[in-house]
Amino acid sequence: MKRFLFLMACLFIIGSSQAQTFKADDINIDYEKFVLPNGLTLLVHEDHKAPIVAVNVWYHVGSKNEKPGKSGFAHLFEHLMFNGSENFKDDYFQAIERIGGTDVNGTTNTDRTNYFQNVPVAALDQVLFLESDRMGHFKGVISQELLDEQRGVVQNEKRQGENQPYGQQWNYLTKAMYPKGHPYSWTVIGEMEDLNAATVEDVKEWFESYYGPNNAVVAIAGDITPEEAHKKVLKYFGDIPAGPTIERQERNIPEHPTDTYQVYEDRVPEARVVYTWNSPEFGSKEDLHFDLISAILSSGKNSRLYKNLVYENQIASSAGAYQASSEIASRFIAQANVKPGVDIEKVETEMLSEINKFIAEGPTEAELKRVKAEYFADFIKGMERIGGFGGISDILASNETYHGDADYYKKKLQFVENATVEDLQATAKKWLTKGKHTLIAKPFPEYSITETSVDRSSLPPVAEAKPSKFPDVQRSTLKNGMEIVLAKREGVPTIVMDLMFDAGYKTDYMASPGTASLAMNLLDEGTENLNSLEISEKLQLLGADLYTSSDMDVSTVSLRTLKPSLEASIELFSDVVLNPSFPQKEFDRLKTDQLNDIKREKSQPITMALRVMNKYLYGEDHPYSTPQTGSGYEETVENLKREDVVKFYNTWLKPNNATLVVTGDIEMDQLKQYLEKSLGKWKKGDVPQVTFTKPKTDTKNTLYLMDRPESQQSVIIAGHLTDKYGENPEYAVEQMVNILGGEFTSRINMNLREDKHWAYGAGGFVLGTKEERPFLVYAPVQTDKSAESVTELRKEIAEFVTTRPATAEEVEKVKTNQVLALPGQWETNAAVNASLRNMVKYDLPDDYYKTYDSEIRNLSAEDIQKVSKKMVSPEKVNWFIIGDRAKIASKMDELDFDEIVEIDVDGNPIKPKTIKKEKDKVDQ
Repeated sequence: MKRFLFLMACLFIIGSSQAQTFKADDINIDYEKFVLPNGLTLLVHEDHKAPIVAVNVWYHVGSKNEKPGKSGFAHLFEHLMFNGSENFKDDYFQAIERIGGTDVNGTTNTDRTNYFQNVPVAALDQVLFLESDRMGHFKGVISQELLDEQRGVVQNEKRQGENQPYGQQWNYLTKAMYPKGHPYSWTVIGEMEDLNAATVEDVKEWFESYYGPNNAVVAIAGDITPEEAHKKVLKYFGDIPAGPTIERQERNIPEHPTDTYQVYEDRVPEARVVYTWNSPEFGSKEDLHFDLISAILSSGKNSRLYKNLVYENQIASSAGAYQASSEIASRFIAQANVKPGVDIEKVETEMLSEINKFIAEGPTEAELKRVKAEYFADFIKGMERIGGFGGISDILASNETYHGDADYYKKKLQFVENATVEDLQATAKKWLTKGKHTLIAKPFPEYSITETSVDRSSLPPVAEAKPSKFPDVQRSTLKNGMEIVLAKREGVPTIVMDLMFDAGYKTDYMASPGTASLAMNLLDEGTENLNSLEISEKLQLLGADLYTSSDMDVSTVSLRTLKPSLEASIELFSDVVLNPSFPQKEFDRLKTDQLNDIKREKSQPITMALRVMNKYLYGEDHPYSTPQTGSGYEETVENLKREDVVKFYNTWLKPNNATLVVTGDIEMDQLKQYLEKSLGKWKKGDVPQVTFTKPKTDTKNTLYLMDRPESQQSVIIAGHLTDKYGENPEYAVEQMVNILGGEFTSRINMNLREDKHWAYGAGGFVLGTKEERPFLVYAPVQTDKSAESVTELRKEIAEFVTTRPATAEEVEKVKTNQVLALPGQWETNAAVNASLRNMVKYDLPDDYYKTYDSEIRNLSAEDIQKVSKKMVSPEKVNWFIIGDRAKIASKMDELDFDEIVEIDVDGNPIKPKTIKKEKDKVDQ
């Protein structure tokens, strides 16, 4: 009764128009604490004003105790606990309703799960029996049927919540503010796929891990003495064994260093602006400060956000702020619903202006006094009830669970009482000046349909494609012998330039493998006037890009720039080409990078094959016999000196060995004027010739096997050398390749991917070189289908030139695809310049691409079949396979290869005898 009189006195103080000062020391909740031998904590508050009693059971487990991929378990389990136990096989709500229970529910959040009810004191034994039975005697009733039933209930609860206006807001905020793996990085209700994946074993493990008495607090408040309550709780809960130890997460507030912004659409009547900051953990002094800050901003008509946005400016229909407190980290959230017709950005600006004003000036004394009075009043009003949210049993249980002290509420009240204007301003400044997340919900527009008469029984026919246009090609030559090829294109003020030298990896044949690649990489790393960083800075100021490269036949210096800065860009381009300094420091760095590149190439299956393939297709005494990647070998690159790259430059980079290919909005006369001032001073010189001999390898139907232990796939690359570029109509060659292996719907890909499902992708191509070039097919396939894939590739290659040549239907399809793709293929200046480079590299006529469209249109199946028979020779094919030798070698022996040679990552034979012969010897 004394407690009740004090409560009424407090309420009288609240009603007084004069006295609005509350003291934390004046507020006290009498209780007694017991700890049972099994670890269960019991808190009892005696209150005889009514013959009822509140029972509040808290388990210190929430969604933060879940593991990634198993979200929603805590909440799902809360539902399961209402469906009976081993000794009460009925719904708990049914039982509580039969005994006049009120305030009955269970809830789960990030940090705890609780179950509570108010019942007549005469029914206390029955409630304690029910609560103790599901704490200690629940595992036996967990069944698949029960799990499936409640899983469906929870999933519908999730759907129902997310189906509400702004129902996705919490999902977005959770993912935005907590990094993946953080205990708060998933929502309490969980993800659908995780709920679907929950098993009976998972649920039982959850029960055993977290629902022991040593992880629980029972708070009883009402018409009962502490001694009587203790006796009853010991009777019903005392025989439940303690659960295992539990790891507790500590304070973990993620850094959100920069502002982030997100917009989504929802079926809502108004747009909503939400600002979120990470903030201090529940129960800390600054957490209580934020409760007061949020009240100043949003509680009552005099609150800042309401007064500005809703009342005075009338740009929002609602506005508020709150501290979403959790045990190891919290979030401070401010939000407003935008009135229809109001600019969202205006609401954003006004909201942020109020928050920034608070940070800059702090609250007024009057505001602080008002919200403190409100905080104490709300707390005292809650104390009038023994149960439910905010009631006495809830206060005691929550403080004991979170803080290990049921009296901790006094400390929080002290934080509120002692908070000053300066404290709130400092807290706001500390936390609300860090990175925030802005979330904007926009109303989903009302769309409608328009009735049409489209016949959907078949695809509409494709109209006749318009002919593609390739710009006219202009040619000229500087006095020093450098050739210029220009494709003038108006409309876009970009200029693309590629200075092509007849050099490339083939020159390594006269030097050392890897030289050309290293030399070209080093070319733009410094001049006599500028270092590498200064070159980069100048390029950025000009809006230009400059880079160097090589392929098997050509070395290139490329420039991409804008027309207004063209002259200055050409001056920088010329400085790089004419005055390279080849700094020793940069040489050492790039040489190390190239050695690392070689190591990477020797670990990746496809590049492993490309590194060794040429020496077996061309023979070692051939300019194309070096690795297709151009990086060279570790021992050759290791031995390179700066003098080697200088020699490459002095030998091959001459104006009379160069062609400048240009595309863009510029006249030839103006271009030449710029070039004569810069590259025109470049002196011509003698350039050696690379001598090509007939490839000296005569192997065929040979398998070169490279062991890559534990490979999940075998990479198969097979092929032979075929005619030079230009010896056959190239447009026919391209379409032939498209049919066999160049497109997604090619024969090889449809066979190994779509039909057999052995590969993610497979196909074929012809490598681009000026001399004899490789015709190849490739297939990365699952290891256990390596031999079968070889058989299928053999079949596809052989039938393509015998029993199943390209059909008229296939030819028509690839022709149509090519013709329709041409306009897009030449959309940009860079794309046009790529075709110009191809034209120069292979000595194609100037009108090659102007007539390309018509040549494609006029192709026939007979044209494709003719070029196929000339370029595809199944009997000449050699095979390169990179895979797990232990798993594939024996099956390869059965495929009638003429020879099987095991090679290392540099292409060197490992054994003098072939694998097949070695096996025959073992069999003998």
